[in-house]
Amino acid sequence: MRRITAGICLVAGVVSSGISPALSQDAIQLESDSIDQTTLPDAIDLKGARPKADPSVLSPAADVLPPSLESLVAPPSLALPDAPSQVRIRELRPLSLEEAIQLAEFNSPKLKAAASQVDQAKSALRAAIAAWYPTVDLTANGLPEYFKSYSYRNSPPDRVVRKPTGQTNPDTGEETLRPETRDGYKERYGREWRLKVGLKVSWDLINPTRVPQIAAARDQFERARESYLIALRDLRLETSTAYFDLQEADEGMRIGQASVKASLVSLRDARARFNAGVNTKLEVLEAETQLARDRNLLTTNLGQQSVSRRNLAVVLDLPQDVTPTAATPARPLGLWTPSLQESIVAAYNYREELDQLILDISINNSQANASLAAVQPVLSFVNSTTTSRTQGQTGQPSSDIDMGDFTYGIQNSTALTANWRLFDGGRARAEYRRSKEASEESRFNFARTRDQIRLEVEQSFFDLRTAIQNIDTTSSEVLSSRESLRLSQLRVQAGVSTQREVVDNQRDLTNAELRYAGAIKAYNTSLAQLRRRTGLDALVACNAVSLPAMKQELEQPLIPIEPTPLKSACPSVATAGSSINQNQDSPVQPLW
Repeated sequence: MRRITAGICLVAGVVSSGISPALSQDAIQLESDSIDQTTLPDAIDLKGARPKADPSVLSPAADVLPPSLESLVAPPSLALPDAPSQVRIRELRPLSLEEAIQLAEFNSPKLKAAASQVDQAKSALRAAIAAWYPTVDLTANGLPEYFKSYSYRNSPPDRVVRKPTGQTNPDTGEETLRPETRDGYKERYGREWRLKVGLKVSWDLINPTRVPQIAAARDQFERARESYLIALRDLRLETSTAYFDLQEADEGMRIGQASVKASLVSLRDARARFNAGVNTKLEVLEAETQLARDRNLLTTNLGQQSVSRRNLAVVLDLPQDVTPTAATPARPLGLWTPSLQESIVAAYNYREELDQLILDISINNSQANASLAAVQPVLSFVNSTTTSRTQGQTGQPSSDIDMGDFTYGIQNSTALTANWRLFDGGRARAEYRRSKEASEESRFNFARTRDQIRLEVEQSFFDLRTAIQNIDTTSSEVLSSRESLRLSQLRVQAGVSTQREVVDNQRDLTNAELRYAGAIKAYNTSLAQLRRRTGLDALVACNAVSLPAMKQELEQPLIPIEPTPLKSACPSVATAGSSINQNQDSPVQPLW
């Protein structure tokens, strides 16, 4: 008879994850003086007004794959298959949970996008810091510029003009003039090479918007780093959850196959007994009905297995022709040692979502200060240098232009400039109020997120406790159902029972095994959620324990029924768990 493997850590009948032994009602006492909520520490005092991301609280993502996984590197980001042969599955690749997480961290486009956002925020911060430095502008009008011109003047024809002769009239003593007739047309030409270069240096000595803008950019950079850590935590949880779903689907497929085999044997025996005249056609029909149910169960689980495999492939971003499979069977990962209260406090300390909201407060305050700075004076130092050179002549006859003639000049100016917007219609003050209201909104969001974080931790913790109870009860149910099926088969062979009893017990066994597989999956999922939601990795590894094939005799509880202690799953750490509980400061621990 096959034996079931539980692998849950039992510690002297008490789960050391803060779930203490059951206590009578009179032992659970509420504190007479409740804590004044107004005296709780302020988050900004604890974490700082501008908290920084701390990658040390989380193991870094894998940046290199072992040789055994190098063939599973993700295809290029813009790769797009255009032929059926390119997406045909050619390999079923068994992967362990650790290998799946490594591949997800190395391949995931979602994590790569988060890393790219960190780089973008870093570049934006560097751009904001550049406001402390001077700017140098170079301008040039032609390098060089060739200028050519032609002009003419249209005067009345045969116009007589008098031109000086340079001689003096002895009678009058004036310079004599001689008449000259012109045809009325005058042509002028120009050819020049021109070059004009300017260099301008500006430096804001006083700029009220500079400091708040740099502060906001710095907080945006830290926020992007926090987002990367959040994406890494979410990716690991998503990968673990997809892997546990695949393990459950594999177990369901195995259970379906075993059920079909058992139903085939039952049908064969029922037909043999019917042919021998020791049973009726009704028992054969019941066996056929059960076989149809089990085949339907197997078909459903096979489909779920295929979907779970492809879902994991999407999370891991595997090559288009590879489908992952679970290399290890479902078994509990370990024991969660922190108590519920320790888990909640750890979540408050390590959840980057809370740090992001504090950074949002700082960002909005910086933006408010930058809004007011828009109507404050700006004092700048400006130095301008301009040089020009012109070679050639204009306004001369074409034959008289001398290209060797040039002019050269240089000018330099230094000044302090001021700019002060005295009135903007109230826009700066309105933007200031808007940013301040956004900062207040972030405070409200902080309170909402804080409550949501506690609820998530408590939900995972209570789900873990429920899964522990379910593993204990479903494992007992599996053992009992197996024994019941064996006895019913013996009774049918002895002729003291009917095929209906075998069919019912076989269906009970199938359902019990499915519930047991679901309990293992729920337990592992709750552990993964606790690790994600608290930032802790406080698991005590437990060894797989083979449960006996015989049903255990349970002690009868007294009447009235007292609350029963929750069981854990690793006998190997039972003594250590008892010592942990004995070393508690308080002799009385609440149930949660």
